[in-house]
This record gives sequence, C-alpha cells and structure tokens, in this order.
Amino acid sequence: METATKTVWTIDPTHSEIQFKVKHLVISTVTGHFRKFEGTVETQGDDFATGSIHFEAETASVDTNQPQRDEHLRSADFFDAEQYPKMTFQSTSVEKIDDETYKVIGDLTIKGTTKSIELKAEFGGSMTDFYGNYKSGFEITGKINRKEFGLTWDAVTEAGGIVVGDEVRLALNVQIARPA
Repeated sequence: METATKTVWTIDPTHSEIQFKVKHLVISTVTGHFRKFEGTVETQGDDFATGSIHFEAETASVDTNQPQRDEHLRSADFFDAEQYPKMTFQSTSVEKIDDETYKVIGDLTIKGTTKSIELKAEFGGSMTDFYGNYKSGFEITGKINRKEFGLTWDAVTEAGGIVVGDEVRLALNVQIARPA
C-alpha cells in the first residue's frame, strides 16, 4: 500500500487575517487583529483531514485601531506581551465533517496558559495563483473565554455596566500555500 507524501503548507500572511471580536460595555463589539503571525499545516498529500496545524501570533502586534487601548492590551493586564511575546495553537485532531467543513481541536496557549479549544474550519477551495503557487483558503471560527487564559482585567462603569465581555469570538481567514 502506497502512502501519500507529507506536504507542508505555510500561511500566506499577505492574504490572511487573524481577527477577534469582544463586547464593549455589552452594547457594541470591538474588533481587533494580530498583524504578525505565521503557521503551517502538515498533511498527507492534499488531505486536510490528516492535517497537523501549528500557528503563532506575536502578542505585541495586537491592533484594535486605537493606540491607547492597544497599549493596554499589550500590558500585564491582558497579553503581557513583554513576558509572553507569542500566543500559539497546536492542533490535536482534525475531523472532516463534510466536503467543506472541518472540526479542529487543539491546544491554545495565551499568557502561559494552555487550554483545549474547538474551531470550525470552512474550506473555501484551492487555486493556482498568478505565480504558479497552489493555494487553499479557509475561514476559521471559534469562541474562547478570555478569563480562562489569564486575561482577567475587569472594570465596571459607574452605572454598573461591564466594560469588557468575557467571550472572545475568533475569526481567521487564512490562505495557505504548498511548495510547487
């Protein structure tokens, strides 16, 4: 029986985005990004159900389009980017649900705390770009509780409102490329 060769795909950062959304004052949502990140997906041939995913983002690259808030997020109150410069994800299983959907389970480490999380990955398709690179795209979503990862800073308004919600929604749009 012939086994498929190992393929190592790499995230194309110029065609990918790592986004998160969290409630502010429980009435609106703040969106943020990580600007510096990298990752790989190792598969047998092109079978993503055999994938092993490794991802990391630089916590100091957090960007919510508001410099004062970004500095607070980099501080020890949140990511503590000086002591914990990276957040990482390593898959432990990938399950193909249907032709376009995968369930990805893995270990997310933020601020020195590792928890197992579940993500949904929707396959957008594959195509060869203008330069001959074979690429595949995925939209990945999930939710985490920030406090489970040591991001416990809290504040209450004078009226008793919560400033930052606990639930963080993850939205990653990634394009990965395999070697020619």
